[in-house]
Amino acid sequence: MAQRSGFSGELWHDVEPTFAAILEHPFLTGLVDGSLPIERFRFYVIQDTHYLRAYARALAYAGAHADEPADTALFTGSAIEAIQVEQEMHGALLGEFGITSADVEATPLSPSAQLYVSTMLADAAQGPFSRAVASLLPCFWIYWEVGRALVERGSPDPRYQRWIDTYADEAFGRTVEAVIAVTDRVAAQVGEDERDRMRALFAQGCRLEWMFWDAAWREERWPIPLGRAAG
Repeated sequence: MAQRSGFSGELWHDVEPTFAAILEHPFLTGLVDGSLPIERFRFYVIQDTHYLRAYARALAYAGAHADEPADTALFTGSAIEAIQVEQEMHGALLGEFGITSADVEATPLSPSAQLYVSTMLADAAQGPFSRAVASLLPCFWIYWEVGRALVERGSPDPRYQRWIDTYADEAFGRTVEAVIAVTDRVAAQVGEDERDRMRALFAQGCRLEWMFWDAAWREERWPIPLGRAAG
């Protein structure tokens, strides 16, 4: 990846160890060499289907906080794209696995995924725009960089390759660059205390990205199942 300057360069510098840990995670290395057990990828796709629905809502919240019409259009448009990814790529993968919409609805978010979704939605809904952007940037940027890193290696499994290609796509990259540009512009308009808050939210989101993949690798479930109360 090219070296960046300005606020976004500072953000990425802060999370370089996290990104290195992401690329080294066995879930992602297993995608590349084809060794990832399909049950774990299946688990991931179901969890990511839930996540993308929440991400679309969070993007819409961020758009509502924006003062500039172009920023509102960028984030609401990205919300539509997130839904399209769910319907197209996820829909195809779920179909291949024989997973129905009822199966997805019956599967709860893992603890780590629930933490990520709840945190993201809260930050995006509460605002201000600077914090909403900082909380949403990790998913954009991390997936773009992961896609670019993994597409160079490829995967022998066509299902894994399809996933890699989705996030290495240049059209997705242009959207990511637009969100990074908004982040830099917004950071230049706020004080140092708010920039520190943006840094913390971005770093937190990147760690939650690692946790999301790790939860899929472990097929993480709640330790105590839900059940009806007796009586």
